[in-house]
Amino acid sequence: MVLAELLQAAGLPAPAAAGDAQVASVVSNSRKAVEGSVFCCIVGGSADGHDFAAQAVEKGAVCVVAQRDLGLPCQLLVEDTRAVYGALCAAFNGFPADRLKMIAVTGTNGKTTVTTLIKQVLEYTGAKVGLIGTIQNEIGEVKLPAKFTTPEPDDLHGLLANMCRAGCEYAVMEASSQALDQNRLAGVTFQVGAFTNLSQDHLDYHGTLENYFQAKAKLFAQCRRAVTNLDCPYGRRIPQLTDIPVLTCSAQGEADLTASDVCQRADGVSFTLCYRGERCPVDIKMPGLFSVYNVLSVAGVCLSLGLPLAVVAKGLCHCKGVYGRAEVLYSGDFTVICDFAHTPDALQNLLETIKPFVKRRLIVLFGCAGKRDRTKRPKMANTVADFADLMVISSDNPRDEDPYVILEDTVAGVRDRGVPYHLEVDRYYAIRWAIDEAGPGDVVVLCGKGHENYQAIDTCTVYFDEHEIVKRALEERRERP
Repeated sequence: MVLAELLQAAGLPAPAAAGDAQVASVVSNSRKAVEGSVFCCIVGGSADGHDFAAQAVEKGAVCVVAQRDLGLPCQLLVEDTRAVYGALCAAFNGFPADRLKMIAVTGTNGKTTVTTLIKQVLEYTGAKVGLIGTIQNEIGEVKLPAKFTTPEPDDLHGLLANMCRAGCEYAVMEASSQALDQNRLAGVTFQVGAFTNLSQDHLDYHGTLENYFQAKAKLFAQCRRAVTNLDCPYGRRIPQLTDIPVLTCSAQGEADLTASDVCQRADGVSFTLCYRGERCPVDIKMPGLFSVYNVLSVAGVCLSLGLPLAVVAKGLCHCKGVYGRAEVLYSGDFTVICDFAHTPDALQNLLETIKPFVKRRLIVLFGCAGKRDRTKRPKMANTVADFADLMVISSDNPRDEDPYVILEDTVAGVRDRGVPYHLEVDRYYAIRWAIDEAGPGDVVVLCGKGHENYQAIDTCTVYFDEHEIVKRALEERRERP
């Protein structure tokens, strides 16, 4: 594609020096720049792309998009390089989002489960669906690694273009608050956007809960329809912030879509979906009231896309569980469960679901992330203490923060609670200790990693798969006399 044509397609003026240069890529990382790249200078939290523009030009960049004059021969000055970056990536890839029915889900908890179940329900109807999310990206049945919950614009639009080439009709994606705040989704219009819930998380980035909510709420300026959870105080604000049609959901009161006759079991939950006078039973193999809310969001999105309630309900009944979400890793004389819960609210939802089915002791292993919101640490411990008979406090992703300092911050929330706890900074040995400690009737819950197969320690990413570690620990336990 010729540079002038790319800029015109993105709604931008072409610099006089643009000429007929051929564009090979659109990037924001100077290390990715090659002969023919368009380089966008993005101002980040730790680095400013303007400082690397000259390097990109040396590597062959034919145009630099910047927010200030850099004195370069072919530069385009704009007010917001993040928004322009998204528009350029969309144009370079032939506006793939316009050829797909785009669906986005935002919220503190439930994004991965909701997007995964939406994909499964749509596939039940015979559609081919792409998925972009935390665990992995998927193009139909093809699974691809995911670097971020919501990719950067160059990766995002490249992925959407591949979905188009593969014949996908829908693309379902998670929309993180950071991505929305950073305009990574600029230029994408969504058929439906869903809001699951909001509780304390990412305050190290956003500063306040209100800022966090406002970042999430930005999604709906790019949606044609919305789905929201009225049982969340922040979810009740969504209809007031947008003029688009909003389908409301509730498991507690009146709404467009409700859940009634909820019956919880250790291995799942059944209930009745009610919509416009129609009632359909649903039975899913995922436990807890939080699973009911996830299903309400899934059903709300599918109904907003025009699917009949009966079809949605049947599709939900065929859904499988989600990897690393309330997943039973072992069930014998005791049980081992792993889950991604890493916020006070998610821990409460998970543990209050499991607790009624524990015959003896609930043993909960958890940790708090390094270089993230420190105020969350004692709150997480205090939440776990509300349910656990024994706490195993260990590391999550300490990053380059002292893990012993993280443990000290965490323990501060439970010193006076009277709940016994075991401290082990090495998560590998903490898991082995918890499994060795378990007896008949106990339930061991490993919180925080879920689908993740790594730990971020210092500046390194270390392979760490709890599924494998649990399997090994169980084998070693069986082999001991």
